Amino acid sequence: MANIDISVIVPLMNEEESLPELAAWIDRVMQANNFSYEIWMVDDGSTDNSWQVIRQLTEENTHIKAIRFRRNYGKSAALNEGFRAAQGNVIITMDADLQDSPDEIPELYRMIVEDGYDLVSGWKKKRYDNAITKNLPSKLYNYTTTKMSGVKLHDMNCGLKSYRKKVVKSIEVYGEMHRYIPVIAKWAGFRKIGEKPVEHRARKYGVSKFGLERFVNGFLDLASIMFIGKFGKKPMHLFGALGTVFFILGFGIAFYLAYAKIFFDRYNMTDRPIFYLAMLFMIIGSQLFLSGFIGELVARNAPERNSYLVEERITQNA
Repeated sequence: MANIDISVIVPLMNEEESLPELAAWIDRVMQANNFSYEIWMVDDGSTDNSWQVIRQLTEENTHIKAIRFRRNYGKSAALNEGFRAAQGNVIITMDADLQDSPDEIPELYRMIVEDGYDLVSGWKKKRYDNAITKNLPSKLYNYTTTKMSGVKLHDMNCGLKSYRKKVVKSIEVYGEMHRYIPVIAKWAGFRKIGEKPVEHRARKYGVSKFGLERFVNGFLDLASIMFIGKFGKKPMHLFGALGTVFFILGFGIAFYLAYAKIFFDRYNMTDRPIFYLAMLFMIIGSQLFLSGFIGELVARNAPERNSYLVEERITQNA
């Protein structure tokens, strides 16, 4: 297929029970709407029979392609590898646990192609999750992210999203940054970001793969992405500026003390506590400036940040 309408990327880990049903459901939707499509199933180091199930599905459906990681690298790595492999004009991402409905695909596709959005994020208005451990923290997370990033979405972390092809080919997702793909897209220059209320289904098979640590990690990741978005390519603009301010402040205090000692001879410089504060400011300023300088060297010579190994790849039937 030289021109593919939709690429569906499904990152997964230990979802052997849901995969056949998901693949059949996606195929029904695509056939009903006459879409040319491909499905990329990215196995993020499953320890069950997920890969065996995927191999069987690729034999039954030529539209299904697959990538297998040697071990678990995380959802961000799985999505990034799927983005690199996808060839569709519109890329749809969804989870493999059947909580995302493939019936949403036609409208998500239309919003990209006809309405001109660069990225459309699903919004699970009615959720079937635990209100204490997931719903309330999710609302707090979305509120904080919106305020800090300026990207106004109700459900930033929804796995069901659609993208214009140039978006996924222009961004890199690493670490745990999949939660902030809309923010990453915004910093990459894609401004038309929308959302669509989508159906959220109760989990049918298996258990959730995410624990309470995601809340702490989420805050740290948000701080990272905000820093990277503003200063990732120019760390000297932050550390250099702060270092200069601290150094000038410390030097100014030291100069005043030296001037008072030379011309008024009222006290020894080292007898005053403010002298040590001046030294501290100059030391901190120098360290910050050097940190910015080193950051510039790293930013300009950084190797590939996604250092994961693909164990096996299926692109076509034997």
